[in-house]
Amino acid sequence: MAAAQPMDQREAETLQYYLKEYGQQAEVFANQLELMDNGRMEALAAIESLQALVEGGDGTVLLQIGGGASLRAKIVEPDKVLLNIGSDVIVEKPNAAAVEYLKDRITELEASQKKVAEALDKLRNQMNEIAKRLEQGYAQAQAAAGAPAGHVHTHDHKHDHDEDEE
Repeated sequence: MAAAQPMDQREAETLQYYLKEYGQQAEVFANQLELMDNGRMEALAAIESLQALVEGGDGTVLLQIGGGASLRAKIVEPDKVLLNIGSDVIVEKPNAAAVEYLKDRITELEASQKKVAEALDKLRNQMNEIAKRLEQGYAQAQAAAGAPAGHVHTHDHKHDHDEDEE
């Protein structure tokens, strides 16, 4: 019976292992995409806020202090922006330069998102191929297992033919 199956048990287990591993990698990539998108959205919101400060108004903003609480705060120097450029390094830039920096960060994030999305698509295609191969192997195994023609299930409705005990 095993000789009739093109896929042996070891190959099926290996394919299942790869499918599981690829699934975990796909989850990591999807999480990375979500983080990048969140970063992109935060940068867009920061740009909008910085531009609004320059365009006018009295410089009053809502400052979130945590726990769902906010304060109205007046921006004293709207042209001096403190930017975290990574590794807890903070630099001061003029508003316009900060906006350009954030736009560049968005461009970098979008390029990274594209690469991760392409890797995720490639991984999902590989997962689909593995799943198809497993399905084919299981179908072939079931066909080989169901091949014995002499075995027919006739006892399923045995209660229909029960005799009375009298």
